[in-house]
Amino acid sequence: MKYYVFSVALIGTPFLAFLLCVNFRWVKYVFWVMVAAMGLYQETSINFFSHEEYPGSSRGMEVSLIHLLSFAILVAFFVRGKLRRLFPEAGYRLYFIYFLLCLPSVAVAADGLIAWFEVWKMMVLFIFYLMVYTYLKSTDDVQSILVSLAIFTMINFFVVARQHYSGIYQPAGVFPHRNCMGMGMLLFGPLFYAYYLSRGLKTKIDKFCAAAFPLAAIATFWSYSRGAITLIPVSYGITTLACTWDGRGQGGKVKRLMPLVILAILGFMAILPRVVDRFENASEASANTRVELAHCGWEMIKDNPIIGVGINNWSINMGPEYPYQDRAGDALGVKLNYNGIVETVYILICAECGIPALLGFIVWLLWYWFVCLRLLGRLRGTQWHFIAAGLLGGFTANYLQSVLEWVLRQQLNFICLMFMFALVSYLNTSWRKFAENKARVEG
Repeated sequence: MKYYVFSVALIGTPFLAFLLCVNFRWVKYVFWVMVAAMGLYQETSINFFSHEEYPGSSRGMEVSLIHLLSFAILVAFFVRGKLRRLFPEAGYRLYFIYFLLCLPSVAVAADGLIAWFEVWKMMVLFIFYLMVYTYLKSTDDVQSILVSLAIFTMINFFVVARQHYSGIYQPAGVFPHRNCMGMGMLLFGPLFYAYYLSRGLKTKIDKFCAAAFPLAAIATFWSYSRGAITLIPVSYGITTLACTWDGRGQGGKVKRLMPLVILAILGFMAILPRVVDRFENASEASANTRVELAHCGWEMIKDNPIIGVGINNWSINMGPEYPYQDRAGDALGVKLNYNGIVETVYILICAECGIPALLGFIVWLLWYWFVCLRLLGRLRGTQWHFIAAGLLGGFTANYLQSVLEWVLRQQLNFICLMFMFALVSYLNTSWRKFAENKARVEG
């Protein structure tokens, strides 16, 4: 049934693109459906040439409803003359450079098809990445974006709550893994926290978007991901400090913050026993695994520092016919027998694609972090200042958690991150317009 429905959707994509070209007003509604489909990503995705048992970051040429709708919207933008450049902003050019730096590793991959799975993922995600930016530049519809992301956050919370109360110790929500969910909610939670601090609860939309913040925070705790829980005070603390840079309504922000502090303390005390249990009784094998897999990655990097062992080919190179586990085991004085992925996205990229690709990836990530920092000044006093403040905390948490997790390369987490990158790119190219609007209002 899933394949039948997907086939109908695939066939219908060109017709949808045509309808959007004819009636451009429908783009907004299709965009909302696409965001809602993020909450059903696993149910609406198909892997072609599937290797379901492969323990890598991509297990097939994955196509989902999100990709199909993104393509239809992007075609409509192109036909209507709204899509003018493939690389409209520096962040897009940096992503393209990172993509090019990963390609040489395909030539040395032990399994070229499995390497192609990850390359395909990067290509289809670029369509989504470009579509979100083009949508924003064409419509300036930031508020609808925020509402749709709040809906996604709420959908995830209710799935997490259902799983939690049905006895699942570490629920994953709509994400494929609990650590993925914790990382995703650490991206969205600070954004809606900043929304609440800056705007309060004046309108129904304000109340709706602000409600997404506590739901994201609770879901993060319920993941019982040690990395995510540790980074909660870091991400929300950075966001709190960044919000003070706005210079408007500081008294109102303090009034909104004080009840949150009290509620946060009470809520944390309620779940403290399980949090303590998660940290105190965590298996030592988990920490040992991270160290041992990192040593395997180091052995791969030493052998292939420029182009790596092949993108998405980590697990293949962990096989007995390759020397990396034996060499790492000899260095550590243990016998290794793993087929899983190293628990840090940075070592994973470096081992699979080489040092240049890792540097390209880090520069791409840091570009958006510094753009958010710069936007705190450029958007000061405007209605969208809180977005830069919230995402500065969210990006920091995601980047730091990626030192301990590889899940940033999971499809849904990558989609969420690129969604936020596209939003920041839009603000980075449109900030003068918001500053001018502010000046006119004040004048």
